[in-house]
Amino acid sequence: MKDAPLLFIDLETTGMRTTRDRITEIAALRLEGDRVTARWHRLIQPEVRIPAPISALTGIDDAMVAEAPTFAEIADDLLAWLGDGVLVAHNARFDYGFLRNAFQRAGRDYGAEVICTLRLSRRLAPEHREHNLAALLARHGIEAGTRHRAMADAEALLALWRHWQREHSTERLLEALQHQRRLPSLPAHLDPGEIQAMPASPGVYLMYGENDLPLYIGKSVNLRARVMGHFQADHRSDREMRLAQQVRRLAWQETAGDLGAQLLEARLVKERQPILNRQLRRAGRLVAWHWPADANRPELVSVGELSGREAEALMGLFRNAREAREALRQIAADRQLCLRQLGLESGRGACFGSQLGRCRGVCRGDEAVDEHSARAREALSRLQIRHWPWEGPLAIGERGSNGEQTWHLVAHWCHLGSAGSLAAVADMVGTAGRFDRDIYRILRRFLDDPDAAGLTLVSLPRPAGG
Repeated sequence: MKDAPLLFIDLETTGMRTTRDRITEIAALRLEGDRVTARWHRLIQPEVRIPAPISALTGIDDAMVAEAPTFAEIADDLLAWLGDGVLVAHNARFDYGFLRNAFQRAGRDYGAEVICTLRLSRRLAPEHREHNLAALLARHGIEAGTRHRAMADAEALLALWRHWQREHSTERLLEALQHQRRLPSLPAHLDPGEIQAMPASPGVYLMYGENDLPLYIGKSVNLRARVMGHFQADHRSDREMRLAQQVRRLAWQETAGDLGAQLLEARLVKERQPILNRQLRRAGRLVAWHWPADANRPELVSVGELSGREAEALMGLFRNAREAREALRQIAADRQLCLRQLGLESGRGACFGSQLGRCRGVCRGDEAVDEHSARAREALSRLQIRHWPWEGPLAIGERGSNGEQTWHLVAHWCHLGSAGSLAAVADMVGTAGRFDRDIYRILRRFLDDPDAAGLTLVSLPRPAGG
């Protein structure tokens, strides 16, 4: 780094999402030794509208950038100007992520060493809570120009850097920079000790934001590697970028293996409702197909809390009616069933599908209604919740790498609890369970081939009256 110039850079953008939002202004200062040798500043036409709240914050509106070049038009000049310089930015993964994605869209590759002044400030002054740029400028008495304009913020960064050079010894600054290099992918607000303390073993991790708001819950067979993976991908994914920007604390629970991790994740996501989990969150009412014995077509029913036995009587469990109808449409297409007879298409007489050979003609009398119903019932049976193949509850043993075993109690596809001994889960027999579609899918994956997962299965006696 001693020989490479330092590039103090700041961007203004149309939003916070590095993969979808666009750059509206770039400013950078090249520092070689103690002297600023070059400046680079451009307004950029983002090719999208600038939201009004962003314009109010930055002062940059659509009219200001109407005649500005696009990023693709300045990409080659900017790439040459940046050269092999070291980027210096506040919350650097934001600026660096936007630059990398902008260059990628322009068909250019860009990579650079990065110094994050936010993380550097936390290292140099851990006794302070606030490390945003405005707080640092006020704390150190640094005058700044118009905030949230790229050149003013780049100049403020340079002034902050020079203040640190006067306030700290060269050895102290180098030590802080070396520490940053050792942990290059961690978010600035996260304590590195939390990552170092995470085990490289199976379990569930929880990420918390300000005010201990649950942001995200995940599982892995290697907790430390999985969490690090989130932060290494933040410039490619909007969700990873949001995690990197918002995470303040980590917590985790180790499990014996992957099955325990998946069961625990599914439960915790529904209990705590983290804002960035897209799957597993919805624990509300589902819909399912039900075919009454005396009917010629299935009917869509709304279902709430179910026992495992009640779920086995239904054909599929779906998050909404659209998902259920789409599944039935796909089955109809595969088996040449009539959408009109199934209630998925209105009208009278021959359906449109029969003219295309997609229906065997029950709608025009070419196939008996009873025959069509029998074919449709058989086809829908592939959606049916699989019948519980054991007479009573099942204890599933999962052995961890340390040799200790965890047992999971399951009955009629409901997870009733986990414990460290077979005797302890046997005491749970008779516990009421609620059917959960996600738990069902997890159990099916593991119980279809328990040997592959190294599981031990012990069938337990059915509870009295069960």
